[in-house]
Amino acid sequence: MALTFSDIERLFEERGGEQYSGEPVTQLQHALQTAALGEAEGAGDELVTAALLHDLGHLLHDFGETPSLRGVDDVHQYRALPFLRGLFADAVLDAIKLHVDAKRYLCATRPAYHASLSEDSKRSLLLQGGIFSTEEAAAFIAQAGAEGAVKLRLWDDLAKDADKVTPPLSHYLARAQRCALSNSGSALAA
Repeated sequence: MALTFSDIERLFEERGGEQYSGEPVTQLQHALQTAALGEAEGAGDELVTAALLHDLGHLLHDFGETPSLRGVDDVHQYRALPFLRGLFADAVLDAIKLHVDAKRYLCATRPAYHASLSEDSKRSLLLQGGIFSTEEAAAFIAQAGAEGAVKLRLWDDLAKDADKVTPPLSHYLARAQRCALSNSGSALAA
């Protein structure tokens, strides 16, 4: 069953205050900062929406605090897709689906990238399959949505500042509504 915008808003209200795994920000702060970074770079509604919702899978399933410390890959990049499929087109869904593999790609293609990752990101990288080979990197970047996922990933990595001020959730949900497949029945409650 597809989520509505009210459902998404409620998820962030109920679980957005939880700590973002191994980082100094909450789930909501991380989502808003990722979206704000995309917006600051002039990304379109689809990619800004993907940036906002890229970790929604963490809010839909509870694996406890910092699952990577317990050797668990929560495959969060896939968990939200069935719930978002009726709401957004592939331009949004592909960037969400591919943002984890984008980390693997960036580690393979930018030598300094791995060193810039947080400790939790390095731990989860190993659980997510490790750094891509040259062939895997080439296959990844050839996929639809991969270039957007790489941009999203870079914003994702920077969205961990406990003191950063961003526009509110309502600002980004309004952008998300502009790229929704259908606006019927999906509007936010007044």
